[in-house]
Amino acid sequence: MADPARTTLPLPDYDHLPIGGLESRVRSLSADEVEALLAYERSHADRLPVTELLGSRLEQLRAGAEPTSGDPNALRPETGHGGRGGSRVTPATSPQPHSAPPHGTPDQPAQPKANRT
Repeated sequence: MADPARTTLPLPDYDHLPIGGLESRVRSLSADEVEALLAYERSHADRLPVTELLGSRLEQLRAGAEPTSGDPNALRPETGHGGRGGSRVTPATSPQPHSAPPHGTPDQPAQPKANRT
């Protein structure tokens, strides 16, 4: 069952936004909208970097900053790159299959454990 608080958030995809995308998006919100996100965050995931980001933006708005459209060139990792989605790995670009050694690496072979008594 969906959380009713989530449906009223000013950013409908809030729960799925990485912090890099969130930072640009909150610039367009009013103080009331940022307060709503901050209350939701504190009662749900309570992620410190997110609460700090939202708290900082709220302070800026209360000090007279105006909502903006955000940075149109900001990284939006949630949208992906290239438009197609999926992996760019193909059989031609994949490495040759191999089996890893059972212990250690070829450059550093495994050493027997010291006998502790």
